[in-house]
Amino acid sequence: MHTDLSPLIAATAQWLTRAYPPCGGALSSVLCEVQARQAVTVAAWLRYPTAMDAALVGISGPGGAARLDWITGADASVAADADGQAWRTWVDEVVASWAACLLTDPELADRAVAALAEGDHTLRTRVDFRRLLAPDDADRRAAALLRHPDLLAPVAQLHQGQLLDVLDPGQALIA
Repeated sequence: MHTDLSPLIAATAQWLTRAYPPCGGALSSVLCEVQARQAVTVAAWLRYPTAMDAALVGISGPGGAARLDWITGADASVAADADGQAWRTWVDEVVASWAACLLTDPELADRAVAALAEGDHTLRTRVDFRRLLAPDDADRRAAALLRHPDLLAPVAQLHQGQLLDVLDPGQALIA
């Protein structure tokens, strides 16, 4: 049982960096991966705020990447290269959608990181999400596709309403 969500975070970050690959060489690849991993970590911790939530998704599994692949048009290439793709079953569609929202909206990312203080994941550790919250020029160049609002819109829009509800409970009823 994984209460730290590490398989889900690793798989979902990997899906994002494959769907929206880095621009450049090895350093760009690392910078892009770090940004994806930070966004996915924040999203996963918001989606599964307690150790019990994390344990339950560890037992049931997050659902996989099939719908995300279809939305991004990657489903044909995935089917052709099905060997060694077991990690794809650990991709969480909602977490990927929320991470896409965070990568394309700095204000939303700030609010999401601030909201983590209410969950179990940050109780014992101080976590720095600088590459997500304050990317420098090298970060932006490396993750140009990963942070492009128009490219990520189909994924971000899938579950954006749920993320907004988590960050501002009850606001949907007023609007």
